[in-house]
Amino acid sequence: MEQIIGKVTTYHGDEHRYMKDYKVRIVAVLKNAAKPDIDVDGPDYAHLDDDQDIDRAGGVTDHDRIEVQPWIEKEGRFSFVTSDPKAVDLAAFEGLPREND
Repeated sequence: MEQIIGKVTTYHGDEHRYMKDYKVRIVAVLKNAAKPDIDVDGPDYAHLDDDQDIDRAGGVTDHDRIEVQPWIEKEGRFSFVTSDPKAVDLAAFEGLPREND
């Protein structure tokens, strides 16, 4: 089982411009949150903050968003505020295969 929660990676997307090329720490996987028209109250969505739960849900896919904390260099710590970029916008997951809908 791969460790996802707590992993530090780099954000390379454009959706959250303020985080471009920042180190970020993964705190949760938002399962299927990148799918269009996802109902976050429905059965296809899940907030997963445990590696075993992520593994049971099929791991990280291109349909997921990842809840991350950006690194604040001048304060030497990760932010208390989180953001939710697409999984494919993080260096750790940029090679994810595209799933069929």
